[in-house]
Amino acid sequence: MEFDKELNARGLNCPLPILRCKKALAEIEGGQVLKVIATDRGSVKDFQAFCKQTGHELLSLDEGESEFTFFIRKRVS
Repeated sequence: MEFDKELNARGLNCPLPILRCKKALAEIEGGQVLKVIATDRGSVKDFQAFCKQTGHELLSLDEGESEFTFFIRKRVS
């Protein structure tokens, strides 16, 4: 999947992946896509809840053995 910015959140535990994601989303335009790679198992539920609460679109979630990849489209204000 194509993306505009990538965030490496490997090795970070809650709440750091979400906090870094918020910062990265602030740096891109509405409609652009952020790719996030995380290793924290809790990030799956965290990113689902985050997108639901903020209006950003969780386009894709890939759960690997030790890594999770999220593609998030920033909401257009």
